[in-house]
Amino acid sequence: MLHRHFTDFDAFLAELILDRVRGIEDRTTTLRAAAGTGSVVDNLVDALQDLFGPVTVAIVALITFRDGLRARLREAGLTGIPLAMQGTAMIAAYLTAERKLGRLAGDADIDTLAPTLVGAGHLLFADRTIAPPQTAAVRKMVTTVIAGALRPPPS
Repeated sequence: MLHRHFTDFDAFLAELILDRVRGIEDRTTTLRAAAGTGSVVDNLVDALQDLFGPVTVAIVALITFRDGLRARLREAGLTGIPLAMQGTAMIAAYLTAERKLGRLAGDADIDTLAPTLVGAGHLLFADRTIAPPQTAAVRKMVTTVIAGALRPPPS
């Protein structure tokens, strides 16, 4: 069935990844709109749990090991590790919006915080032989990473 629509398995995977990238772009809009609402930690926890669903974790592994797939993705304009790169951009856009609203320190280093959150999040979710991490573990990681940048809510 796949061969009717795709020339090979890498073509199928590339289309799947492009579809996931579009989903992350949609999620970026939603997450950015959430800036100023709820808690920064909760918003980031939700975004990371959404980003690192089982399909994304499996796809990142395939990207790493399939040269033909990486070549197709580069042809489509995707660089680095697709999904992780778009996830980092999504988190950076959200953190930038929160910094503008004053919920993060004005000197918060978004260019360090965003990839740190995505990288640490990926490590939490990467072991596909066990259940995904509990929300408490993701919350602990997010809280630790952004602790120095997070401003306390006004009293």
